[in-house]
Amino acid sequence: QVQLVESGGGLVQAGGSLRLSCAVSGRSTSVNTMGWYRQAPGKQRELVAQMTAGGNPIYADSVKGRFAIFRNSVANTVYLQMSSLKPEDTAVYYCNQIPPTVDWGQGAQVTVSS
Repeated sequence: QVQLVESGGGLVQAGGSLRLSCAVSGRSTSVNTMGWYRQAPGKQRELVAQMTAGGNPIYADSVKGRFAIFRNSVANTVYLQMSSLKPEDTAVYYCNQIPPTVDWGQGAQVTVSS
């Protein structure tokens, strides 16, 4: 059974940085396209970054140039480095495959204050 455990969230001021981690068990992160999603209060969950099995990153326009997705295949972990954070980045962040066929983890709360 594949399990996803996100960590690294927190409270940060606008312009700050955070790094999120997604520990994956039960399946290699290199086999499937993995992505980071986020869900802000009252909004639908959206995909913000993805990394293909071939290692190509793709970003939503809203985070392009500020976020970076990468993975450590040995640790079977996917990361999201977030920089120049804005209040509108406030959300619960989740990782999952694309499409999201694995049960969602608990997510990591990111709060950006202005």
